[in-house]
Amino acid sequence: MSWQSRYESSLMNTFGTPKLLLTRGVGAHVWDVDGREYVDFLGGIAVNSLGHAHPTIVDAVTTQLQTLGHVSNFFASEPQLALAERLLALLETDGRVFLSNSGAEANEAALKLTRRTGRTHLVAAVGSFHGRTMGALALTSKAAYREPFEPLPGDVTFVPYGDADALAEAVTDETAAVVLEPIQGEAGVRVPPPGHLAAARQVCDDHGALLWLDEVQTGIGRTGAWFAHQLPSGQGVTPDIVTLAKGLGGGMPIGATIGLGRAGALLEPGNHGTTFGGNPVACAAALAVLDTVAQDHLLDHATALGKTLRDGLGEDPRVSETRGEGLLIGLELTVDAPSVVASAMAAGFIVNATGPSTIRLVPPLVVSADDAHALIDAWPAILDGAGETS
Repeated sequence: MSWQSRYESSLMNTFGTPKLLLTRGVGAHVWDVDGREYVDFLGGIAVNSLGHAHPTIVDAVTTQLQTLGHVSNFFASEPQLALAERLLALLETDGRVFLSNSGAEANEAALKLTRRTGRTHLVAAVGSFHGRTMGALALTSKAAYREPFEPLPGDVTFVPYGDADALAEAVTDETAAVVLEPIQGEAGVRVPPPGHLAAARQVCDDHGALLWLDEVQTGIGRTGAWFAHQLPSGQGVTPDIVTLAKGLGGGMPIGATIGLGRAGALLEPGNHGTTFGGNPVACAAALAVLDTVAQDHLLDHATALGKTLRDGLGEDPRVSETRGEGLLIGLELTVDAPSVVASAMAAGFIVNATGPSTIRLVPPLVVSADDAHALIDAWPAILDGAGETS
């Protein structure tokens, strides 16, 4: 029986049948069951921040498993404490951290936190993606994701992303929070206009609402800064809530909900919980990621190599627009994007289509200049191949 048949007979059909069965990876390279090598420009959808089998993560997880595995939240562990302290230090402010297992869980905790304000109204953006659980889904604008599961919890108003006037009109004295991605990932790497986060901060302050920034995809060096709101375009904005996951664990499941200032005290004993959140092994992996990003200067690397990729790939006239920061890159094409994914795979590169004309690149932060130039060199032929199959 083929692996595809095994998959179809044993796993729920939530993703369709995958195109490849991957068996191993090293750095930004992976190999399939037939031994074919690919350069991974998807990185587990921005999860594998240090690529595959990074020795620092392997050592950290192995050492922690040999020391202390799971202990539940009746007890504390040193990796849990150290990670919370490190995240707050990177945000350069005081607050409190709730550790969970995924981006959706981080956003669920943040949603419950906003309810502790005594308000229920939330404002989110068109094009937003915050997760697939019922609460996170209520904040996700795509109709195809939402409609099969309505009614969803919450009173949510969606406004055009980056439209400060629409945001100001939507926020009232009954609004608990405004939730925004500093750069929208699932929507195709959409960057807001300059000053938008500052405008959101101001309107929240005007109405006593919380500013919640979903940095699940943009955080932990992805954009060339620890957090995308710390880029110059963020204009020094300090949010009330930050949610993280994906690249934080470098492949290990972990999420974080960070309440800054007064927001850090809103959740009290009994308000929320998690069985696996704060697990010492996942926290050890996250600490290894943070150490490596800092020691190996991966913020600077992401900034420089991201520009190389945007400039190089954007030279082809079939790329009508390049977007993004660091190694979060969106390419708008005049050819069919899903066909580009297939053509790239045939050429030995894994890329992602977020729409009919949009390619998203979120490679490991350790992707090399040689790998970037290999994709740039292959890009015209990849687009030629997509044109032949579209």
